[in-house]
Amino acid sequence: MEKIDVVVLGAGAAGMMCAIEAGKRGRRVVLLDHAERVGKKILISGGGRCNFTNIHCRPENFLSENPHFAKSALARFTPSDMIAMVERHGIRYHEKTLGQLFCDRSAHDIITMLERECAEASVRIILGAIAISVHRNDHLEVHTSDTVFQSESVVIATGGLSIPKMGATAFGYTLAEQFGLRVVECRPGLVPLVFSAENREQWCDLAGVSAEVVARSGTRPRRGNFREKMLITHRGLSGPAILQASSYWSPGETVTLDLAPDLKVLAPLLAKNSRRDAAAAMNAVRAVLPARMAERWVALHNPDDWTNASLAALEQRLHQWRLLPAGTEGYAKAEVTVGGVDTAELDAKTMQSRKVPGLYFVGEVVDVTGWLGGYNFQWAWASGVSAGESA
Repeated sequence: MEKIDVVVLGAGAAGMMCAIEAGKRGRRVVLLDHAERVGKKILISGGGRCNFTNIHCRPENFLSENPHFAKSALARFTPSDMIAMVERHGIRYHEKTLGQLFCDRSAHDIITMLERECAEASVRIILGAIAISVHRNDHLEVHTSDTVFQSESVVIATGGLSIPKMGATAFGYTLAEQFGLRVVECRPGLVPLVFSAENREQWCDLAGVSAEVVARSGTRPRRGNFREKMLITHRGLSGPAILQASSYWSPGETVTLDLAPDLKVLAPLLAKNSRRDAAAAMNAVRAVLPARMAERWVALHNPDDWTNASLAALEQRLHQWRLLPAGTEGYAKAEVTVGGVDTAELDAKTMQSRKVPGLYFVGEVVDVTGWLGGYNFQWAWASGVSAGESA
């Protein structure tokens, strides 16, 4: 048995940041991960360039049963703090659309930064370590395949269920339930949607066609009408707008797409002496959608007549195209897990369990899920810092 101050399970973004902060306070920290290297999901993020934060990050960009929970951590460690850390290490970066910051070179730069910070904080990293169980006697104990660590604090940063080929497991959720903590039902988030059989037959031969849309999930009022690109795939819909909407989607609900945001597409057909037929409608819709998609959409939505009322109804369908997905591509293609350890079980300032002193949960394992575009990384950094300042 080895006595230590803080054991962090999971060497991803949240776990490494937590270990760094705890180490800076002079705590003896061990960081354990079952993988052969740290930050495996960091390396594949942002197409290999790591979308490490978003300059517009705010609590409204997150889903949770408690929409206020993330406020404390996000205020404690902001995008500006992350940018300062990146600049301190001489990492060059650039802004893409909508405030997303990416490394100029590679996600390896972020990994190297975190490893250096860990070394400077005297964090001991042990890779290939399988955490078998966690127990509480007089102290918390972490049992691995070959060691027992006795610790004052244990931080669970084991992530969610997304991308199982990267080693994702339900360990964090199982552990929470072991200690009597509630877990909000989990589901894939930021994930492509799968067409019904009928829609697949109608659309999937257009795989690869994309368009700018506004996407919204469900019928209940919710935050998040997402104006970005939609992509038709061989199984359904993807692209940033669809991934964003998917986090709000539940089975049995529709997805509504505005195919021509802010435009009156069929207005030319309403002009005096204008031509009113399928060919005229096709030309109008081609002006806002890729030709193949425009042709297919008009063919599937041809009105019985071309009266003003029929044209108005056709215009409305362009802006409110409702689809009923058969499902999602699942955790294999999901970027995040929606749901997780109930925030009511945790202290918002420290991420510590209210029921088990010394037990902390950070990052994706918690019921806080960000939008696409660097928000989930910012939550990982911020929640990790909050726990590291307390553990």
